[in-house]
Amino acid sequence: MSEFCVSEFCVDISSVLDSALAMIRANFLSSDERFELERCVRRQREDHGIARRANAILLLDKGKSCAEIAEFLYLDDDTVRGWYKSYRHNGWEDLALDGWQGGQSQMTADQVSELCIWLEDRFCRSASEIRAHIVAQFGLRYSHSGCLKLLHRLGFEYRKPKALPHVANEEKQAEFIAFYESLLNNLPADETVYFADAVHPEHQTKPAFGWVRKGANPAVKTTAGRGRVNIHGALCLENFDAPFVEPVTVDGNSAVQLLTKIEANNPTMTTIHVIWDNAAYHRCATVKKWLARPDCRIHLIQLPAYCPHLNPIERLWAVLHAHVTHNRFYPTQKQFADAVLQFLRQTIPKNWREFRDQVTDNFRVISHQNFRVLA
Repeated sequence: MSEFCVSEFCVDISSVLDSALAMIRANFLSSDERFELERCVRRQREDHGIARRANAILLLDKGKSCAEIAEFLYLDDDTVRGWYKSYRHNGWEDLALDGWQGGQSQMTADQVSELCIWLEDRFCRSASEIRAHIVAQFGLRYSHSGCLKLLHRLGFEYRKPKALPHVANEEKQAEFIAFYESLLNNLPADETVYFADAVHPEHQTKPAFGWVRKGANPAVKTTAGRGRVNIHGALCLENFDAPFVEPVTVDGNSAVQLLTKIEANNPTMTTIHVIWDNAAYHRCATVKKWLARPDCRIHLIQLPAYCPHLNPIERLWAVLHAHVTHNRFYPTQKQFADAVLQFLRQTIPKNWREFRDQVTDNFRVISHQNFRVLA
């Protein structure tokens, strides 16, 4: 009989304790305690885990249940009860310490070194490939998230390689840059310099990055056509004069038309230096014949092969695309062509000072030695 009573008594005490733990009374914090916790929650530099614990204690003080807080913080209610118990028994100092130290690495130092050498010798596009290698080589199994943490800890990151165009050797690039600087430094008042090139913007929408509210789903209409506008243009960085022609086909005739416009725009100049690339239509017989005129004032200078980065007009074409084609939809080919021509005829003359920082002759030598070139 007595054993039955003791057992019954123990059950009753257990029920009372569980009930007391489940029913946490509100307003158990003093004003000083509440102020300390609120300051922790609002402090921007506070550790996220510590601030979350302070937030949970404040919500309990306001009468929220452990289950409600756990659902809000994506935890289990036992964790919240544990925080409350630690706070009531040991104070805020017990919760303000983050004692998590992380787990022991599965890999030895030698295995880590071997993995790093293997990774640096190739370009792995997915963590699955790396996980498979770790299993095959070391007999260790990592989860996807565990593999990512391992890679970050070893100093690796997920990046896309840059598109590296074929360029002239460093010596030829340096020679041209030195020549160009000497040309400008010794340029007489009755001479000027133009850069020239052709561009062929296509009638198609080019999506580009931009800032939108988080959760928004921006979209831009695209075109089905592939028509393009041919522009053969030039640019003087001194005054941003940008003559151009709009030929049906970019060829020797359009090159001569462009050179003629450049001469017409500079009636007082005795010599006009025109720098352009080695395209066939820039070296054809039609151009040579036009240059052979006795009164020709054009002096042509060829860029080194495969060096578009040494031609500032390429940067002007990039500005054109940013203003005309990026995130812009034109229902018809004519509307697209009109927008391109309006930029060249009106926007550049009106706003050219805004483009000077983007379109410059700040040249540099590009070397493949500065990159890890993938095979």
